[in-house]
Amino acid sequence: MMTRIGSFTFILLLFLCASCHSETERKEVPQGEVDIRLISDALTLPTAFAVTEGAPDLMFVTEQEGRVRVLKDGQLLEEPFLDITDEVLKKEGYDERGLLGLAFHPDYGTNGKFYLYCSVAANDGASGVNNRSEIREYTVQQGNPLLANKGQMRKVLVFDQPEGNHNGGDLKFGADGLLYIAVGDGGGAGDKHGAHGNAQNLENLLGKILRIDVNQPPYGIPADNPFVNQPNARPEIYAYGLRNPWRISFDKETQVLFVADVGQNKYEEIDVVEKGGNYGWRVREGFHAFNEKDPKPQNPIDPIFEYPHSDGISITGGYVYRGKEIPELTGNYIYGDMTGPIWKLSQGDDGKWTNEKMAISQDAGYWHVYSFGEDLSGELYVLVRLLGEGKGAIYKLVK
Repeated sequence: MMTRIGSFTFILLLFLCASCHSETERKEVPQGEVDIRLISDALTLPTAFAVTEGAPDLMFVTEQEGRVRVLKDGQLLEEPFLDITDEVLKKEGYDERGLLGLAFHPDYGTNGKFYLYCSVAANDGASGVNNRSEIREYTVQQGNPLLANKGQMRKVLVFDQPEGNHNGGDLKFGADGLLYIAVGDGGGAGDKHGAHGNAQNLENLLGKILRIDVNQPPYGIPADNPFVNQPNARPEIYAYGLRNPWRISFDKETQVLFVADVGQNKYEEIDVVEKGGNYGWRVREGFHAFNEKDPKPQNPIDPIFEYPHSDGISITGGYVYRGKEIPELTGNYIYGDMTGPIWKLSQGDDGKWTNEKMAISQDAGYWHVYSFGEDLSGELYVLVRLLGEGKGAIYKLVK
């Protein structure tokens, strides 16, 4: 599903996974190590996880086909919170489009508003458009916290996608109350659209982190957004030069914004986002040159970490652990790769980052790691597709 890789590589991976699964079971975790506990395996293609202080006993999971599911006291409810499968663009089989992101308004407890990032059909025949990405606002039903009001929808932001892949799709509210939106470069190998690709082009929204104010319909532009006063630049842009940012997250303690950016041919990377920062794509992939014919970006920001495709082929971003149940993970950035591994990344006193594979990692063929989640207490969850059963599942990291 969310591989964000070339079609040949993806098909080869599926073949390898299918051929090895009959001999593959979940590896047992050594005693004393961080483990995982199954919460539910009754999901379908889970893409995002969100919680809100406005409904502290609930957890929400999006399914790529267009449903928002509810977990109440750890139990998956049969009826979806919201079902827009009739509107979301998601074909049978492999597809990167769909319902990709979910975030609750900081004042959800009083205004009942939440936001989705979804792919919809471009039905107006526009040339060069594969689909459209929509950031939508919905509200919960009055008197029923378990159901959203499907008929009360507002389109906040809509933009065209030239290809069916590299959609990005994550949504997060910052401590500033603003909505941060992760957007991919629009797809096609090597960011092929335009003279120098989309990610380096400040005149469009693709390959960027956006920041908007949803409290000023349709949306407002924060006065301190970095390109507000730059002619022809889109004022929504907060950072740029990204290929396919697959999951962003704020550290609960420091409010540092992390982004996992899926690579093209050789490297996956993790970035710390700075306002106005240029992260190099398509001129660079990780620390390395990619397209040397393009103009060199001014002051590109290096990733804090990269790994080669010998270790994995499609990064899945996670969270800095700030929970209480697993103190040895405190301050570690927990993330994974679609093919199965899960790592912890920590920063030493010297500023250098150290990466360590966790015992909960699985061999290729057991699961695809789609996403991570963080609850109100800072405990972490991993959203996967179990390849043998074809089921979506959510696990909690436990001691």
